[in-house]
Amino acid sequence: MTHRVMIYGENQGFACSEDQNLLQGMRTFQFGVPMLEAIPVGCRGGGCGVCRIRVLSGDYETQKMSCKHVHPEDQATGMALACRVYPRSDLTVEVMVPQESS
Repeated sequence: MTHRVMIYGENQGFACSEDQNLLQGMRTFQFGVPMLEAIPVGCRGGGCGVCRIRVLSGDYETQKMSCKHVHPEDQATGMALACRVYPRSDLTVEVMVPQESS
């Protein structure tokens, strides 16, 4: 099943199937244009934190994420790494500004 992922505050979105994480879905072409700029892309493996988002609405599942970038308390408020989020319904997500490493 495919779901619509909308970017909060932007007039753009993309389709993402349930077997794709959000970064994979974002790579699909929409109207002939790749949607690679909607969410920042880093390591694609859940370790760098570049693709941090907050899911504002919708159902999703996540794979293991680095606690360095997404604390368990943050997960409870919808924070996740887009490379680890699999949609289970239409989603609205807010792209978070990458954190500076200290």
